[in-house]
Amino acid sequence: MSAVERKTACVTGGNGYIASALIKMLLEKGYAVNTTVRNPGEVLLLLSYSQVRVFAVFLPFRSDDIAKNSHLKDLQALGPLKVFRADMDEEGSFDDAVAGCDYAFLVAAPMNFNSENPEKDLVEAAVNGTLNAMRSCAKAGTVKRVIITSSDAAISRRPLQGDGHVLDEDSWSDVDYLRTEKPPAWSYSVSKVLLEKAACKFAEENNIDLVTVFPVFTLGAAPAPVARTSVPGILSLLSGEKHQQAAATANQINKLPSLKTLAKTRVTQLNLAAVFIYFSGDETQLEVLKPLQSITGSVSIVHVEDLCRAEIFLAEKESSSSSAAAAAAAAGRYICCSFNTTVLALARYMAGRYPQYNVQTDRFDGMPEKPRVSCSSEKLIREGFEFKYTNMGDILDDLVEYGRALGILPH
Repeated sequence: MSAVERKTACVTGGNGYIASALIKMLLEKGYAVNTTVRNPGEVLLLLSYSQVRVFAVFLPFRSDDIAKNSHLKDLQALGPLKVFRADMDEEGSFDDAVAGCDYAFLVAAPMNFNSENPEKDLVEAAVNGTLNAMRSCAKAGTVKRVIITSSDAAISRRPLQGDGHVLDEDSWSDVDYLRTEKPPAWSYSVSKVLLEKAACKFAEENNIDLVTVFPVFTLGAAPAPVARTSVPGILSLLSGEKHQQAAATANQINKLPSLKTLAKTRVTQLNLAAVFIYFSGDETQLEVLKPLQSITGSVSIVHVEDLCRAEIFLAEKESSSSSAAAAAAAAGRYICCSFNTTVLALARYMAGRYPQYNVQTDRFDGMPEKPRVSCSSEKLIREGFEFKYTNMGDILDDLVEYGRALGILPH
């Protein structure tokens, strides 16, 4: 793509796992990219540990330290990438980042799972933040399509009896059920449903083409130095030995060049991010997987690269034809899922593939061997998309290498 033909995309939440992979792919495809973070002056520099859990710490540093340590700075070597400050709570804060863009990928989302008031801090924040970004897109006047990265949490959290259920884009999570029964991460699911409905209403009123993509458990390597939710969740199946975990933790901390810089830098503020990296075998993550499967009926998986490819594919599809029918076909809801399995089947598979990590399959005895609910990407495939990662082993191998690179897994 030449400089004259170059298109510009905005990706919100550039510090995130999925967003970082999306930015990388867009730059490699020749796009100019604008991304947003809440504070461009904050860079991940220090990791401290307690037993088998690692806490990510964000510290404000000088500009030369930011340039040295930020993954966004590294991504700028791939192409034109601008970083903007934007906060989902601030009206108009996305205006500058979206101005002049052809596409807007809304990836940023509140993740305050431990809030004492999840309706306000997660549900309302997600709806208002999404509408805030959508208003900036409408104001820009150049955005051809908005792509929201949602979650299968918006389609799969509802009571289903029996087996053999296949969820497609007509499925919605049951908000009344979630608010009444309050299963794990209920407010996150509610937020995904309500923000999508609010975004659809706004898009219709303002003539905005809107696509919503529903990734399942998203795995694989990404530029972001911190991985949350799916990555540590699946890696928690690889239990390993406690002394190996402690050694890996110390080794990761000792390798961080920022620790040397830290002693030379004046620190006036300390902001602990609500981000956690869990070592393999972490009981908290394992105990999340079990009830999650009981609610959803499966553990569904996609590689992060295929998710990003799908989002770009859906963004660009409207420009492949001038017909209104082609543009309309790409709009709407799309599930992005490669495999449907279960915790027990996944644990057994990983035990055979990675014997060095001592996967304890017996802790899942009695759980279903086959998924009773599956997420279908048939609609996405009908549009012409082809998944690159069609082998479960390839996805997991890349995940394990990423876990080793982050220090979540020992080598």
